Order: sequence, then C-alpha cells, then structure tokens
Amino acid sequence: MATERAVIVGAGSGLSAALARHCAKEGMEVFLAARDTQKLAALVSETGATAIACDATKAADVERLFAAVDAAGGVDLVVYNASGRARGPIVDLDPAAVEQAVRVTALGGFLVAQQAAKRMAKQGHGTILFTGASASVKGYPRSSSFAMGKFALRGLAQSLARELQPQNIHVGHIVIDGGIAKDADPRANERGPDGLLDPNAIAATYLSLHRQPRSAWAWEIELRPWIETF
Repeated sequence: MATERAVIVGAGSGLSAALARHCAKEGMEVFLAARDTQKLAALVSETGATAIACDATKAADVERLFAAVDAAGGVDLVVYNASGRARGPIVDLDPAAVEQAVRVTALGGFLVAQQAAKRMAKQGHGTILFTGASASVKGYPRSSSFAMGKFALRGLAQSLARELQPQNIHVGHIVIDGGIAKDADPRANERGPDGLLDPNAIAATYLSLHRQPRSAWAWEIELRPWIETF
C-alpha cells in the first residue's frame, strides 16, 4: 500500500500537534505548515514530520507549500486549522486587524483548498478538512471578526463539498463547540471530567472522517464536551 501524505496548515500545539501524531501513527508522511516553523522543532523530532514555512494568506506561499509536497508524491489529506481573531467591541476594532483576521481564517482556507483540489482532482481522490468553531454557526459579542471568518470558512466547505465530492474528494467541516484542553489548563478541573475537548479525541475524529467509506460521507460534524450547552 502506498504511503499516504497529510498536510496540516496552521500547525502548532494542541489540536494540530495531536493531528500530526495521529497521522504519523497511521503511517502517513506528515507536512506541517506554519509562519513560524521554529516552534515546531519538538513536534517534528517526535513525529518525523516536515515543517514548511507558509503564510496561508499569500498565494505564492501556498503554491510553494504544495510544490514541496509534490516532490514527495501525491497528497491524501489536507487539514486547514489556521484562524485569526481581533477581539473587542465593534466600535473599537481596528479595520486592518479585522481584515487580517478574516484573511487568515477564510481566504487562507480558500487558497489551501484550491491547491489541494487541483491535485486531488487529477489523482481522483483525497480529503480536505476545515476546522470550524462555535462561531461558525453562532456569532458572539465582541467576536465579530472571528464569526465573519468562520462563517465564511463554513460556506466555503459547504460549497466545495457539493462541487468536489462527485470527484471522489471528501470535504468536511468540523465545528469545535467548546474549549480544547491544554496542558495544565485550570479550566479542566473547574468543569469536571471531560469538561474540555481532548485534542487527541478530536484528532481521532478527523482521521475517522478521512477513513469514512464514500457511501456514507459526512460533510459536517459538531464536536462538544458532554456538559457543553447547545
């Protein structure tokens, strides 16, 4: 069986690291894309992944990322995990900061999906997964820029699912509805057992989506702790 290749964009600690570890355990060749690759040194050493510097809001950077993956062979799984946020009341927000946040969350998703789709369409298979949030379906106060970007990303995923799934390309959008646990996170004890999402459990769900038989593909799934309100 040929080696699968996974590209994780917006790589860092937490969910991205858990995804890298799960993909590596599955025998995949892993590529991690981030603006700052120095922060990925330990994860690269642990997983054997390849780190590539990439600003997902720049088309040239994204093209270079996928060109590097091309040198290794085809790409089977692409996860877009990058996002941006400018917090605060709308009357105080800096328009430039809002523009950058939306570019990272939404435009970057488009640029990455475009390069992935070009390759997957030629090879006749592949999976593209987008990381959403509660803000993908519900706008919160003082978080308008995040809602704008995540709503747009969800729209992109829904459109691409309809466009690409007939070409045997599985497109999925995962709504992360709740806080993701981090090492020594005090909120975990405050909320009780499994009060926050375990990044390893989330990663396992991403891999299960990638492995879904095409006779029963899910385009969207919501993940939340058992105590999280709807």
